Amino acid sequence: MATLNLNAINKSFGSAKVLHDISLAIEDKEFVVFVGPSGCGKSTLLRIIAGLEESTSGSIVIGGEDVSDAAPVDRGISMVFQSYALYPHLSVYENIAFPLRVQKMEKGEMDARVKRAADILQLTEKLDLKPSQLSGGQRQRVAIGRSIVRNPKVFLFDEPLSNLDAALRGDMRVELSQLHNQLDATMVYVTHDQVEAMTMADRIVVLNGGQVEQFGTPMELYHHPATKFVAGFIGQPNMNFVPATVLETTGALTVELEGGHRMSLPVDTAGVSKGDTVEVGIRPEHVTLAEEGLDITVDVLERLGGVSITYGTIGNGTRFCASLSGDAPIQQGKNMRLSVAPEDCHVFQSNGQVLRRKSAPALVA
Repeated sequence: MATLNLNAINKSFGSAKVLHDISLAIEDKEFVVFVGPSGCGKSTLLRIIAGLEESTSGSIVIGGEDVSDAAPVDRGISMVFQSYALYPHLSVYENIAFPLRVQKMEKGEMDARVKRAADILQLTEKLDLKPSQLSGGQRQRVAIGRSIVRNPKVFLFDEPLSNLDAALRGDMRVELSQLHNQLDATMVYVTHDQVEAMTMADRIVVLNGGQVEQFGTPMELYHHPATKFVAGFIGQPNMNFVPATVLETTGALTVELEGGHRMSLPVDTAGVSKGDTVEVGIRPEHVTLAEEGLDITVDVLERLGGVSITYGTIGNGTRFCASLSGDAPIQQGKNMRLSVAPEDCHVFQSNGQVLRRKSAPALVA
């Protein structure tokens, strides 16, 4: 069982505390992604799991064994870095086989492991080539192959696709997801790209300022963000946040949005009073053109074929993005009216915490 448990992990560099009491339980064979902005502590946390960085306090348990004081080589992990770190003078075969030669593995077993990894990664025809003869995606697959041959309990990936161009990143996301299914292994993956997180993860850890903002499935984070930070980080294009004044808290929450539009929203009103200022979160893909609703001035219009993305302003200049059909009858520089279903809205207090919705979309397994 390759479970991974982090228990109250803290990390400080001198007087600067970069990780704050992080506890996570990652299940056997799960693909978990750490995501967050630069400087949130995700790579530091991964390096602590790998044993390349020492935590200030807390413990790490892999497969039921406390490895907090174990050397990296004794933790049963394998790590793929952002840099391929291949030996340019060695063939693909020798690059993949290198960690097994260091272990002085018997030649027959080593050969079988290398060829199995090459087959999984579609590198069988490339085994005699040097890294300079490979594409960027193929080099990254060689680096992954070097991890596979070690048969680790847990695979760790530190932003492995960030050096690739956009099209190749998309292809590699698919390949990594397929690899996870083939190996049936526990994987922890670090990225700042929420698209990578949403498309590959079984569960996502959203980190902010060295703390866990939320830990859940991609659709849990999308439909039920716990904080404004998570709501704004998950989803593409980003969620809109429209300032609103509370008019009524009996039953539903009645608010007046900037620009004058009023809505009754099915959220828990505990802790909110008449006259309070809140923010209503509206995803760009949840709005439709209407006769009545939010009045938006279209500043920029992007026609992308199947979809039209508009960037505009509402009220006193609050930015608003809408994702509409590709042939939507809208024009740059003109106004449009948008409607949104109350049950699709999120409401955030001044402290960034969400007001629990009384009704919300069912989650897809």
